[in-house]
Amino acid sequence: MPEKDYMARLHESADFIKTKIGGFKPEILVTLGSGLASLADLVENPTVVSYRDIPNFPVSTAPGHDGAFYFGKLAGKNVCLMKGRCHCYEGYDMQTVVFPLRTARLLGVTQAILTNAAGAVNTNFRVGDLMLITDHIKISPESSLRGENLDELGIRFPDMLHAYHPDLQATARNVAHECAINLREGVYMFFGGPQYETPAEIRAARVLGADAVGMSTVPETIAANHCGMKVLGVSLLTNMAAGIEKRQFVDGEVLEEGLKAQPRFTKFILGCLEKM
Repeated sequence: MPEKDYMARLHESADFIKTKIGGFKPEILVTLGSGLASLADLVENPTVVSYRDIPNFPVSTAPGHDGAFYFGKLAGKNVCLMKGRCHCYEGYDMQTVVFPLRTARLLGVTQAILTNAAGAVNTNFRVGDLMLITDHIKISPESSLRGENLDELGIRFPDMLHAYHPDLQATARNVAHECAINLREGVYMFFGGPQYETPAEIRAARVLGADAVGMSTVPETIAANHCGMKVLGVSLLTNMAAGIEKRQFVDGEVLEEGLKAQPRFTKFILGCLEKM
């Protein structure tokens, strides 16, 4: 897609949202992964904008992803909260997947908390753990930056040394300590889905250095770094990855574990927001 067409669509979407939120200036984007949507209920006096109403916007179709922006105060910060995201496995290309994040950047957002539900590859981890993402692995050749560079957003070859910002990682560690949360740390590996990984793929992921696997977050992290946003990545480990427990995955397990973890997850994210 030519730059001017894509950028024109981004501006059209951002301008539409501005008519809904008035003079509200969001500072931090919070993207909620599968089963973690209840945090949206805590946004003070929210302005809710459905993705379906926003020009050019992709619509969430995955279970547990309602598909709406929540604008308002959360933990004292002006937030733009995404209750649901889009994934490549829904049929969207990566530029479309990151369209909401780029729209948020045009609204003034400079930091992002990207959360997800993930499968644990590290056998020292347990279902229900929160994992601070310290880095990621993406083998897929497709990128959210593929194609003509969007000069208005960032440079052609952005550095990814600190894809997940060290300052925000330090904040997360401090919050976990204060809240007595056992925060794991590790590398997140991106798989396209929607099928879950095979045991052989999980063994390969472990050899490559992955601690968890999932089907989101990485395209957004790349786009966020491209446009100068600092990223904090957090995974909720909802299942042990294929082959570890020698059982088949049960449909609905991710959402169920997300519900169980909501009190701890909410406390942690609110603590991080307060200190950002």
